[in-house]
Amino acid sequence: MKYTELIGNGLIRKNPVFVQVLALCPLLAVTTSAVNAIIMGLATTAVMICASSAISIVRKLLPNEVRIAAAVIIVAGFVTVVEFLLEAYAPPEINESLGIYIPLIVVNCILFARLESFASKNNVFASSVDALSMGLGFTLGLFVVAVIREFLGSGSIFGYELLHDNASHVLIMVMPPGAFFTLGIIIMIRKYMQMRTGGTR
Repeated sequence: MKYTELIGNGLIRKNPVFVQVLALCPLLAVTTSAVNAIIMGLATTAVMICASSAISIVRKLLPNEVRIAAAVIIVAGFVTVVEFLLEAYAPPEINESLGIYIPLIVVNCILFARLESFASKNNVFASSVDALSMGLGFTLGLFVVAVIREFLGSGSIFGYELLHDNASHVLIMVMPPGAFFTLGIIIMIRKYMQMRTGGTR
């Protein structure tokens, strides 16, 4: 197995946001700010790496009947640790804006898709690389959408105001439909570029 291929899959070829179109709930909720998107993406990545490693270690010990339940418990444990760390060290405004979406990592479809399809069938190192690549791909997807939405909707990036004229702000971009419009346009551009270059996906 080529680890570079795993990394390429997560970041580009099988990007969970732009290709698989997964985890739209956090995409809608946290991408009004680039900072929130990065923190949410990195928190999810950390949980994915830890959970994938743990599942890979115990995969031969778990009967099929309890595999999903065990995965939920393992993921919930790591999410709790990440939540406590954010509450202890992250600025209060970050915790307030992310709110319920950190605990909802427990039911993130990207995470369970990788646990079931990859970590439960491969060794610890391969599972960790796969989780890292998918997590970073998720973070990249959130970040790209967030930068576009924050700039067009608020006239700022990372909180730094770039457009001082409020009349130039596209307010719908800071609302949930703005995430759908942004994601749709990015996917359309990606498909168009693939058609131009002869790609199949």
